[in-house]
This record gives sequence, structure tokens and C-alpha cells, in this order.
Amino acid sequence: MFATLLGALPRPPLPSEALGPELVTAAVRAQEAAGLDPLTDGGPPARADAGRDGSKSVAATWRSTQALTDRAVKQAIAGPYTAGHGGPRTAERTRATLERASALNASIRELAAAGCPLIEIHEPASTTIGTDERERALFREAQLRLLDGVGDTHLSLVITGGNADAAGIETILAAPYASLAVDLIAGPDNWRLVAAAPGERGIICGALSAAGTSDDGPELLLWAAGYAASMSGRGPARVGLASASSLAHLSWPVAVRNLERLGEAARLADEPPETRILALDPRAVSSRSAALGRVEPRPSRGPDRGAEST
Repeated sequence: MFATLLGALPRPPLPSEALGPELVTAAVRAQEAAGLDPLTDGGPPARADAGRDGSKSVAATWRSTQALTDRAVKQAIAGPYTAGHGGPRTAERTRATLERASALNASIRELAAAGCPLIEIHEPASTTIGTDERERALFREAQLRLLDGVGDTHLSLVITGGNADAAGIETILAAPYASLAVDLIAGPDNWRLVAAAPGERGIICGALSAAGTSDDGPELLLWAAGYAASMSGRGPARVGLASASSLAHLSWPVAVRNLERLGEAARLADEPPETRILALDPRAVSSRSAALGRVEPRPSRGPDRGAEST
């Protein structure tokens, strides 16, 4: 089972004059040390206009990050529906959203041709669609344009920040995404999307809280992964673990600790059951065994230090 980051990391503790490549290297090394795979560059999702103002294209940025590691590096992109979201639906907003989807399609094709193994499309505004049929139709059309003709890479739709289940799985997965990543902390009703998703679609469980005060252990993460794997005959090979959303608002030490918890849970998921049990809180395994003292409780991790409130 794999573990990955959804969203950005805070700035690493480097000198203020540190340049972009140094920041990306620090983010990559932190993820490697925690056991994550695939990795990110630690920044927010790329915008639709990346590369048009003379800056590096999305594909060039991805190549630079991939050159830093022998692990897979994914690329996150801000989706067209979210980028064009705001205010009531108008003809102008519809046109701009669909044009943005077409422009992003070219960037995705370039990434796929460059060898990017996984491209994430972040659409947090999908949580606002609800039962509005016009918004559902716009989301579907934007996603279909975005993915039109794209092959040779894994495309994943990422939903964070709330519940998107009211839009319906026929809207959320109208386009041929290979996997769906959902925030299960701010959006617990997204479990309905997981349950409705076809078994051949992968599920990335955003089950690690992005709150700096949380003390999530592997028990919740392993439960979430197991539950997702049990639905529609999906199996563990099509399930991953992730942070529920961006960690950019946290202090660096707390963010790194969250990465380590993700990596620990993914490692335990691949251990034999008898080994995994010894690393878990006995109450999560068997309340009777715990009460009888048959399983030694693992030491408390204690409260996080240095967390920043949100």
C-alpha cells in the first residue's frame, strides 16, 4: 500500500535566501524519509496558466522534481471547475471554465508525454455542486474536455475541504479518472462516493487529519484503507493513504510528523497480521484482549508541539 501527500507542505526551515530548487529538494527528502511514494514538489497545485508568463511549464517543473529522486513523482494541477468557480453561473463563466479545461488538456498531454506517472486534478469546488443540475453538467463537461484523448498516465481526481457526495458519483466520475482521492476528515460523507465508485477505480483515502493538534495513529488510517478495499471487490492493491488536505498551514516539524505517520501506516499495511497487531493500540484490535492484558499498549505519542492553529 502506498502513502502520499494531498496538497502542499509548509516552507522548510531553510535560510530566507534559499531558492526554489532548495525548497523543493527539502520537501522531496522529507517525503522520502517518511516512506511516501509517490512524491510531490511540496507546492500547491499548478495553475492553468503555468508557463505562459515565461515561467517553467508544468512538464518542465515536473522533470526538475523527478530528477531529484528515484521514486515516482506526481504532478498536481488546479482543476478547471475550481479555477473558474465563484459567483453564479453565467455564459462567461461557463465559457472560461471550458476554455481552461481545453488549455489544461494540452498541459496534461505534455506531462504524459514526458513520462509523469500520476497527474492529480484538484477540484475542491466540487463540494459546492450539490443537486444543481446546471453545475453538475458544467463539472462533467469540464472534466471530459480536460481528459479528452489523454493516455499513458494515471489520472486522479482530488476532492478536499468538504463533502461532494450530493453531486453524485455519475457527476464526480463522469470522466475516465483512474482513481479518486477524497478528504474523509472535512468531508466524511465522501464515503458515499467511495462506496458508489466502481471497484476498478482506485481510492486514495485522505484520512490523516491536517489539523496540527491531531494525534492520529495508524489505527484509523488502516481502518479507512481496509474499508475502502472491501467495497465493490476493490482490494488493497487499488487503495492508498493520504493526508486529508494541504499541510501548508502547519509548522515544518508538525508537517513532517504527519508525513511520518502516513508512512508508518502504509508500512504496517504491508506487514503480516501478527506483526501489525503488535504496533497497534490493543483496543483497536480486540477490546477483550486489551482488558485482559494480553496485548501490551504501545507508548503514547503525546501531544504535538509547535502546531499552528487554523
